[in-house]
Amino acid sequence: MKPILFAALASTLLLGTPAMAETVAMKADLSGANQVPPVTTAGKGNLTATYDTTSKRLTWKGTVSGLSGEATAAHFHGPAELGKNAPVLIPAPGVKQGAFEGSATLTDDQAKALMAGQTYFNVHTAANAGGEVRGQVTK
Repeated sequence: MKPILFAALASTLLLGTPAMAETVAMKADLSGANQVPPVTTAGKGNLTATYDTTSKRLTWKGTVSGLSGEATAAHFHGPAELGKNAPVLIPAPGVKQGAFEGSATLTDDQAKALMAGQTYFNVHTAANAGGEVRGQVTK
C-alpha cells in the first residue's frame, strides 16, 4: 500500500471512531433518619442509578417499603450537600411501595449537581409531605 493511501486510511479510521461515553454508577440508601429534619418511620429503601456522561441520560431502579402510606411523590432534589434541603431537580413519577424504575435526560445544571454529589432522592407520603425517606445520591 502506498504511504499516502495508508495515511489517509488511518486518519479516516481514527477520526471516524466515536468517543467512548463514561457510565457512572450511583446509589442511595433511603431512610427517615436521612430526612431533614429526621422522620420516625419504618420506611426504608434503596436506589441504584447509572448516568451516561455523553447522552446525559440518568436511569434508576429502586425499592421502597414500610412507608406510612402510599407514596404521593418522589424526586431527585438539588443542588444540596448532605443534611441540606433543596428544590426538586428531577421528577421521578410512578414510585410506589415496592420496586420502581425510571429515567430522564438531564440538563447541564442537573448533571453538574448529580456528578458533584449534591443530589438526594426522597419519597413523599400524605403523612410526611416533606418526605418520608431520603438518601444522598453518591458515586
